[in-house]
Amino acid sequence: MPPLPETPITTVIFDLGGVLIDWNPRYLYRPLFNDDDAMERFLAEVLTPAWNHQMDAGKPFHQAVAELSALHPGHATRIALWHSHWQQTLGGPIDGTVALLRHLARRGQRLVALTNWSAETFPVARQRFDFLSLFEDILVSGEHQVAKPDRAIFALACELWGLEPASTLFIDDTPVNIDTAQAMGFNTIHFTGPEALTAALRDLSLLD
Repeated sequence: MPPLPETPITTVIFDLGGVLIDWNPRYLYRPLFNDDDAMERFLAEVLTPAWNHQMDAGKPFHQAVAELSALHPGHATRIALWHSHWQQTLGGPIDGTVALLRHLARRGQRLVALTNWSAETFPVARQRFDFLSLFEDILVSGEHQVAKPDRAIFALACELWGLEPASTLFIDDTPVNIDTAQAMGFNTIHFTGPEALTAALRDLSLLD
């Protein structure tokens, strides 16, 4: 259970990937490998989270792919798919969380989103997931060349949306992002699944 805030929650910030949208590079790469161990090595040693983070922070796909292909020429074809077939990394909506989002919207809760996402690929998500229209605004890291957990993107959110951290709830599935938000005074919920989120929101009196 999150600690009860000293001031009422006026704004809820949702992360997207892993909270509302099922994103996983294994959806793209599993059919291309003979066994899961080989795929996991590829994702851990070649297409690393740190490399993907560069695009979330604004690096163009073509540049990132070219640089990584030069380092790993034996994987160049697979690396290129990250750009040309990126949409296959998207699963569907995380239905339980989307239901919570819709419920909060019906209650008139102010809703915004803060996502680590490339500016080049986010339009695919906008087109595919209609529930994104429930947000007053979505701050996409790649559009501003700064990504979570950098404090600067949280500061930008406060500036853009007129937020006071003490009256704002931030929901994210990545612990380091939660740590930064907490250090800046936000109320936080570490997302582990829709059921736990439901309970936490009820504890904060944000659900009936």
